[in-house]
Amino acid sequence: MQITINKKQYEANVGDRLLDIARINHEHIGYFCGGNALCQTCYVRVLEGGELLSPLNEEENAFLSDNLISEGTRMACQATVEKTGTITMVSVVEEVKQMFENEPLQLAGYAAKMGWEAVVKVSDTLWLQSKRELDLFAVISDVISGIGDAFQLIGRAIESSCCCKTESCKCETKMG
Repeated sequence: MQITINKKQYEANVGDRLLDIARINHEHIGYFCGGNALCQTCYVRVLEGGELLSPLNEEENAFLSDNLISEGTRMACQATVEKTGTITMVSVVEEVKQMFENEPLQLAGYAAKMGWEAVVKVSDTLWLQSKRELDLFAVISDVISGIGDAFQLIGRAIESSCCCKTESCKCETKMG
């Protein structure tokens, strides 16, 4: 089946988590906690095919406000593909990147909105986190893996934007 993440198409299978599809394809998505529903950085907005995904679970209901849910927001670490079809989504970090590049004055309003959406769910979030039993070693391992993946993405971004003056440069466009 086809899944489009940040305007790029990939293959996906029933049972795949949205986060794993993005990570495997080195797509720009947040996942600091390694997919343990702790950090809230893996928010995505599902533009098409939301009905093909797993229903909202306890973690998503604790973190996501009604407004975010109505906008199609999901936690990529919690949502899995349940049916075949076409899914189109954009990561929140990609939306912020695009906003920064194209309409930076909107960032303050966006930050205020997202802050408010977190505040209205703080009691649910705290309640959920207080009753969870986590394998600390597994969480730390997942976080380290997530940080490693983030550094790989940063390295690729720097390499792709390289404009160098040497013949040994790997860039497609050399400036000199």
